[in-house]
Amino acid sequence: MRSVAIEGKKREDLGSKSAKALRKEGYVPCVIYGTGENIHFFTEEIAFKDIIHTAEALLILITIDGTEYKTVVRDWQFHPVTDELLHCDFYQFMEGKEITVDVPIKLVGNPKGVRNGGRLKVNLRKLPVKATLENMPGALELFIEDLKIGDAYRIQDIDSEGFEIMREPSRTILTIQTSRNVVEDVEDEEGEDEEGGEEAEAATEESAEA
Repeated sequence: MRSVAIEGKKREDLGSKSAKALRKEGYVPCVIYGTGENIHFFTEEIAFKDIIHTAEALLILITIDGTEYKTVVRDWQFHPVTDELLHCDFYQFMEGKEITVDVPIKLVGNPKGVRNGGRLKVNLRKLPVKATLENMPGALELFIEDLKIGDAYRIQDIDSEGFEIMREPSRTILTIQTSRNVVEDVEDEEGEDEEGGEEAEAATEESAEA
């Protein structure tokens, strides 16, 4: 996981009036869970600029009064109109202890089926992953270059060594569907031998005569 460091200060007053005052001054009220005793603090809103708009799960290193906490974002709340960040919840990693984090799915490659006119349908954009800090991935990379029309990528197809995906293994992540623009799915020229090439040419001629 890639890490981002932020600094915060402990909150003395936990009331809603205090939280509102902090927001007016450009701060975000936050909480760290997972240590038995919740840690309430606040930090500058600008500290989240590299955290909110990212396509990966991040390790957030929070320093409060000289103590560093290794955390991940558990939840956040935004204003429904202005999109202002109102509150953020973090969950702390403990040494050797597994926690569950929603990890984004990253698609790598342009599927062969799409290049032939098919349509890529994505059902899942992230998955809950259970792991220790050392084994927690920032993203789940799916290499989909070789997928053809009709192929599907399921959770069980992910190499999950070192961590556990907390969803049914047979659940479909994405499929390559047919479409009106689909063309014949042929093998790459490098993979054809002379006999295969002749058979394909003969089949094409027969089709044209029909």
